[in-house]
Amino acid sequence: MDKYGIIGHPLGHSFSPGFFNEKFLNENIDAVYEKFDLPQIEAVIEVLASNPELRGLNVTIPYKQQIMQYLDELSDEAREIGAVNVVRISHNNGTVYMKGYNSDVIGFTRSIEPLLEKYHKKALILGTGGASKAVEYGLKKLGIEIVKVSRYERPDTIQYDKITADVIKEYNVIVNCTPVGMYPNTEECPQLPYEAMDSHTLLYDLVYNPDETLFMKKGRERGAVTKNGLEMLLLQAYASWDFWNE
Repeated sequence: MDKYGIIGHPLGHSFSPGFFNEKFLNENIDAVYEKFDLPQIEAVIEVLASNPELRGLNVTIPYKQQIMQYLDELSDEAREIGAVNVVRISHNNGTVYMKGYNSDVIGFTRSIEPLLEKYHKKALILGTGGASKAVEYGLKKLGIEIVKVSRYERPDTIQYDKITADVIKEYNVIVNCTPVGMYPNTEECPQLPYEAMDSHTLLYDLVYNPDETLFMKKGRERGAVTKNGLEMLLLQAYASWDFWNE
């Protein structure tokens, strides 16, 4: 039986095991999908050694960049983005060969593109982690200028206290790539001037639990178009399967 899985820490509730195990059951695929909660990335070596039937991994926070040191090959997109969230594992005469891909950019661009209007030319990306790199790559492919927002002073970012009403009017696509507002911390949201938002504002939250985050709710109350990360997650899962079996 083939095995697939997800590595990260902490994993908590993860969409992937339920999705893939249901897929395997419904399509009579002789495989299983497991969670591997790794306190340190170095533990991936033991996971590989003790699970020789592994054919693929999904990679989530905080290891999308750290996993790259263990890979033999990167897809062009993963190399350019600088983050990996899918690993294909193949075996040849006892040798393990691992190739890294990024399905974040596929899921994100395909799910946000139908919502974009001609007046959506500039975007704020909240967060600077691995997911934000894929979102940046995807938005640039769609012809949208971006500015990254961080809580801290970092190169090529602005801080939340610098985001004024005028900034919101100009950068009217806002993508939350942080876990702020994710269950169980549903009363939290990024600190933004929501009162400046209107029907030209597009808020996209990579969080999908809850269905509507406070970030989305406060924008919707001002007329903004909102979308959570569930469709992106589904599209990522489909892309993962394609990468593992290409």
